[in-house]
Amino acid sequence: MDKLTKSTILGIDTFEVNPLELRPNATEEDVQMIIRAVYKQILGNQYVMESNRLLSAESQLRNQEISVRRFVRQVAQSGLYQSLFFKSNNQYRFIELNYKHLLGRAPQDQKEISQHVQIYNEQGYEAEIDSYIDSKEYNDNFGEWIVPYPYSINSQIGFKNNTFNGIFSLLGGPATNDTDSRSQLLSSVANNLPTSIKLQTRGNGANYGNTGKSFHIVYSTSKAAARLNRLSMKERTIKYTQMSSFVQSIHRSGGNIISITEQT
Repeated sequence: MDKLTKSTILGIDTFEVNPLELRPNATEEDVQMIIRAVYKQILGNQYVMESNRLLSAESQLRNQEISVRRFVRQVAQSGLYQSLFFKSNNQYRFIELNYKHLLGRAPQDQKEISQHVQIYNEQGYEAEIDSYIDSKEYNDNFGEWIVPYPYSINSQIGFKNNTFNGIFSLLGGPATNDTDSRSQLLSSVANNLPTSIKLQTRGNGANYGNTGKSFHIVYSTSKAAARLNRLSMKERTIKYTQMSSFVQSIHRSGGNIISITEQT
């Protein structure tokens, strides 16, 4: 059903993946392979305990009462996914991981991030997840029966070269099991800066070369603070090394990022 060919690009071991597809005549072994692949892709290599498995959805998939796309949706809408990636991360990191898990690529630019921030703020969690799975991109690449995979490790027509670099930053280092709550692409995507690929090390697997730079952040305060102060918009200039913790503090307090601009 699938074939993995190992290759090395810039010192990083990768795999060229032939898509895993659930076919009408699938055996039980085939179905189990699909189920494992979905959990691995959508949950970012997290170990799935027996108590966390979606047994009803697995049974429906086994009987082909639901498609692989529907099973992917149920996993991404589950309490486990929310606990792992929504409740424990800031908004940027959550969206970054949604792109990786559901579309198999990194976000291309700040516009894509902003679109998903808006979807979540206006329509909520389920709509944010559905926006990836119901997209034309998902349909074109995976359809109803193919398990999402990092297809962007190969060159894609219509995508920026930086998207290729971005998926390597998301696949490398601690991001391999997605337990790191720090955004891997925050400054590069927000400022339309190139994402460098770093040779695999014990570090975080991504190197942006921006440690000496400053960034101007425009953000909104929480709704409660806005009612008290009658001001919901604030601005602050910080060093790159402060970026991750500052963004997390904004989201913990109920605020939202409006823009991040590099100071020249």
